[in-house]
Amino acid sequence: MPQIGWLEILIIVSIAIIVIGPKDFPVMLKKVGSWIGSAKRYFSNIQSEITSLETEDLTAEKKENNNLENNEPK
Repeated sequence: MPQIGWLEILIIVSIAIIVIGPKDFPVMLKKVGSWIGSAKRYFSNIQSEITSLETEDLTAEKKENNNLENNEPK
């Protein structure tokens, strides 16, 4: 995975300030931060839903196994 160093970040920020303009740069940073936050919340929600589904499945399997063990003839 490629790594970005401080020099690359400085170059990207400098180009962004030149292209976007110094007045609109903070607004653009705020929007990008908002998008990143929304994406993180979205993926976090998906991850928690998957985890809860897995937990429900495991719980159902355990109950089923317990019922089978208790109903076995001895």
